[in-house]
Amino acid sequence: MCLIADVRRYNALAFKNAFGYDLLMPVILSLNDMTVSEKLQLMEPLWADLSRDPDALESPEWHREILDERERRITSGDARFSDWEQAKADIRKRVS
Repeated sequence: MCLIADVRRYNALAFKNAFGYDLLMPVILSLNDMTVSEKLQLMEPLWADLSRDPDALESPEWHREILDERERRITSGDARFSDWEQAKADIRKRVS
């Protein structure tokens, strides 16, 4: 999978030709070759761009259903809560 980025938009290299026009230099980044840090750095400008207009992002219906179910469990007293540090430790155990 590759991602093509307009380097001028993402503060990478942009060059000007002899007449002063920006020459766009598309960059193809192989996601398989990128480090986790590089992927996270790329996600930041993408998310910032996507979240400029929150009304343009619609949550899917399944997300509403999950939130409604969680609210129902909290209201009925059936929900269980964990300490955040303990929850992170449990997640780390499951994925390692």
